[in-house]
Amino acid sequence: MKKKRRYLTATMPDGYVKTIGPTTDTFTHYWRIVAELPNGKTEVFWGHTRSLPEARRKRAPADDAARVRGWKSFTFEIAELTEST
Repeated sequence: MKKKRRYLTATMPDGYVKTIGPTTDTFTHYWRIVAELPNGKTEVFWGHTRSLPEARRKRAPADDAARVRGWKSFTFEIAELTEST
């Protein structure tokens, strides 16, 4: 049986919408890091996971990245993915 391809959408607290797909994978959550660099610019890192605990585990490496890369600050956010058409 062929798996159904679907689109997954996450809406972040600031209104940003990310759509992933088409995919047959079982992703459930989207995570995003918005890092403020010393020069005032921003860098965005993101990914998707198959569970909320897996997404939460991305937070600790962000702390390390902030120290190593010299970020002034960063925001780490998680949003649930919903199936969209």
